[in-house]
Amino acid sequence: MLMPARIRLFTHRFSSLLPPSSSSSSSALPFSIPFRTSISHAAPPHHVSATKTPNISISDTAKFVRTVLFIPPGTDPEEVTEDMILPGSNIVLGPYAGDAKVKEVQFIGSSIRPKDCPKDERPEFAMLGRSNVGKSSLINSLVRKKEVALTSKKPGKTQLINHFLVNRSWYLVDLPGYGFANAPESARMDWSSFTKGYFLNRETLVSILLLVDASVPPQKIDLDCANWLGRNNMPMTIVFTKCDKVKNSKGKRPDENIKNFQELIKENYKIHPPWIMTSSATGLGRDELLLHMSQLRNYWDN
Repeated sequence: MLMPARIRLFTHRFSSLLPPSSSSSSSALPFSIPFRTSISHAAPPHHVSATKTPNISISDTAKFVRTVLFIPPGTDPEEVTEDMILPGSNIVLGPYAGDAKVKEVQFIGSSIRPKDCPKDERPEFAMLGRSNVGKSSLINSLVRKKEVALTSKKPGKTQLINHFLVNRSWYLVDLPGYGFANAPESARMDWSSFTKGYFLNRETLVSILLLVDASVPPQKIDLDCANWLGRNNMPMTIVFTKCDKVKNSKGKRPDENIKNFQELIKENYKIHPPWIMTSSATGLGRDELLLHMSQLRNYWDN
């Protein structure tokens, strides 16, 4: 019963991203959406730049929506309006979005091997990223509790599969960060066999949240990881972190780094996941990410 639901989720991933344009605000969508008034009657929110295009047809707009936005299950692309798009993302909010409030969180345990993970059938979201991407900080931000997940100045502290039970109904899973080299020799593991085994065999996995640092240019190791996930048909949402930061005065803005990352995704992948901008420091994208997770989770449970 679980696998068909997972396969149904795969079918709702969109097929390509158009190259985004530069934005003056890191919380704005890095592209312009040409909706017609006849399609969207709502006033465009601050995060969407609406352009008047009187010659564009409804079918052209629907095609544009399908190729740029993540259309969730149960949503007709012809009926998408600008106010349905979550701020700082390409994600459309659909009918399966529900109560996203985190009321309680409980640490269940750490697993050395994927087969040691909890055996119940609760849906789960797995967080993955480089060891200094801000994964623990984002987990703490999502649940609004400090030190739920271990935060350390030393990359690579998470070396086990850690399960957190949220609202007694679904799991948030903290996976080992990839790319760290300073862990003790006895604690180092082959990421390929350790974490990948979890992805390939975990039938309760609703989506992988791939965290990518937006304060730095696209990193090969992140692209390699996304490439592996794509080849193995893993459901994925790209969560851009540190969207409030610029590494130095000469560095590119987060929205520029996001644009470049998407350009590389477009060149190398035929199927692209939803994406969202976040900042654990300012709370940017927290509520929107939880809403996105709620609609995936509720569709899974349906």
